[in-house]
Amino acid sequence: MQEKRQDELTHFDGEGRPQMVDVSGKPENVRTAAARGRVLFTEAAYRTLRSKGVKKGDVRVIAELAGIQAAKQTATLIPLCHPLPLSSVKVQTDFNDEASAIDVTASVRTAGQTGVEMEALTAVSVACLTIYDMAKAIDKDMTIADIQLVSKTGGKSGDFERPVS
Repeated sequence: MQEKRQDELTHFDGEGRPQMVDVSGKPENVRTAAARGRVLFTEAAYRTLRSKGVKKGDVRVIAELAGIQAAKQTATLIPLCHPLPLSSVKVQTDFNDEASAIDVTASVRTAGQTGVEMEALTAVSVACLTIYDMAKAIDKDMTIADIQLVSKTGGKSGDFERPVS
């Protein structure tokens, strides 16, 4: 396996063509990733959602299931991602009264040759989109915001922890 410089994009070959990164020479180890995001509502819509919910069902439970399913489908959605055997996917949604928002977090774990950052980010993204879909009848002014990697462990690039903001 050829070594890549830190500033090189690994998903392109020397001639600029897209490629799926060859991970066959990497050791298998435990890798984790966590991500977060949020859906912001108008205050009135948030109060309605918080107190009455929506006709389609429990927004948070459906979003959590959608996020789990999305993590399992990441390689189908993002062309150069490796299909991975996921050991664990957890998605949690929480009402945030101060921000009139639903906060979404996801954590993903595998034992493999490549990381699960994209799976965690995909889980959060699809959970947020599911909340949007289910609540759009009461608030067309929602905003999906702040989707970001929070942490990752394992692999050659080492661990990452986003500073608390």
